[in-house]
Parts: sequence; C-alpha cells; structure tokens
Amino acid sequence: MQILRESGLQPRLCLPFDVDRSYELPKDLRFSRLDRELPNAEMVICFGGDGTILHMAKAATRRGIPILGVNIGTMGFMAELESTELDKLSKLAKGEYTLESRMMLDVTVQRERDIVFHDICLNDVVITKGTVARIVYLSVKSGGVQVMECGGDGIILSTPTGSTAYSLSAGGPIVEPEARNILITPVCAHDVGSRCIVASDSRVFTVEMARTASRNAFLIVDGGQALRLNMGDVATIQKSQLETKLVRLKQRSFYDVVNAKFKMQ
Repeated sequence: MQILRESGLQPRLCLPFDVDRSYELPKDLRFSRLDRELPNAEMVICFGGDGTILHMAKAATRRGIPILGVNIGTMGFMAELESTELDKLSKLAKGEYTLESRMMLDVTVQRERDIVFHDICLNDVVITKGTVARIVYLSVKSGGVQVMECGGDGIILSTPTGSTAYSLSAGGPIVEPEARNILITPVCAHDVGSRCIVASDSRVFTVEMARTASRNAFLIVDGGQALRLNMGDVATIQKSQLETKLVRLKQRSFYDVVNAKFKMQ
C-alpha cells in the first residue's frame, strides 16, 4: 500500500472473499467492500496464488478491469510479480506496463428446456464422478459429431491458461497462454486409447453422461462449487466473448515462467 501511495496512486484494500475471523489482522488495516470499489476501479491487484486470481477474474473481466497478480502462494503461474518484487508496483503510476489477453470459456448446463447454470472461466471446466468410487461415462460432441466417449474419473475442458493446472496433472500438454485452443483431457481414463485433444477455439462442445453412466456426475468451473449433473443434462462449453486482461510489468517469456515454476517443485 505504501509503495502505491508514494507513487501517487489511490489504492483501496478489499477482501475478495470472507476470511477466517479468528485470524488476527493488523489493526491499522481498513478494508472496503469489493462490490463498492470495483465499479470505479482502473485495476485490481491480487495478492495470493492462482486461486485468488481465478476468483477475481470473473468479476473483474465482466467490468473490463485488468488484473495484476502478486504471488504469495505456491505456483503462481498467472502472477506477474513475486512477493520480493513489490518495488516494481511503482511502474503502474508511470504507465509502464502492458496488457495480455487470455481467452475464457463460456459454460452452460441445460436440463430439459431450462438453463440451470451459466458461468465463465479462465482455467477449466471439470466434469467428474466426485468422491464416489465408481467410474463415470461421458460423451463429448461437437457439431453433432462424436469427439470422445470415455469412462474414468471424468474430463477437463481447459483454456491454454488452464493447461498448466489440472489438465497438466492429468497428462495434458502445456500450451502457450496466447494461443487460442480448447483442450479436452480425460482424467484416469479406463480406455487406453483416450488421449488429450487440442481443438480450435471456434469449436462448440457438448458433454453429457452416456447411457451406461453412473447416476450422477459433477461439474466444477475454475475450482468453484460443484453442480450435480443428472442423466439427460447437457453441458455446453465454448469460447467466451469475454477475455481476461492480465497486467505485465516485466519482459519475460512464458517459457521462462514455466522453467522457473517447475524448478521450484
């Protein structure tokens, strides 16, 4: 806060979600309400890990506000700065930064004639069996053509940004974040022929449980709350018209980031 104020900026301190009130915060900190500050904000600076940025991405993107991530978490793939680089925040007042666009996905779930769910995501959409110890059979189609049908723990549909998250852990490829693709990655597929698919961002995918599926599956967007899917529900995933804008203060390659983050593990 001090660096920003000394640079001539007027920062407001907000909490994007409720915190554990048993945790003692410094008494000199005064927090504003995020919903009151966002309409007039020019930029959101997120202190945390990738999860904090994902949490903020939806609200900020819907208002066209760019996000600057400061990593105080573990991996921090989307963060621009580490906690040791706070002095670089002074560049903001001078306009010494660029904006990088990241594609998002639009997700809807139709149940009979009703749309029961709609959201956008920056990382991924996961359709999974949840904690139930049995496989789920899922059918993925595009343009009425079967793309994939597999049984296992589920599938991940991700953006290039999300390629270094859950998709990577499930065996998916690393894709440059500026690319325009939709990745489909099976999770623990029982069919050894099931492979990750890298598709065009112009594709519109539908996912539903196959007839031999267990009774329920769960849909999770960017690690949020799970939505229970029933037989007959159709999830539609496609590129969103909205794009998240990430603030860049440093000149570095995506591969520098990848190499640095994986060396940390």
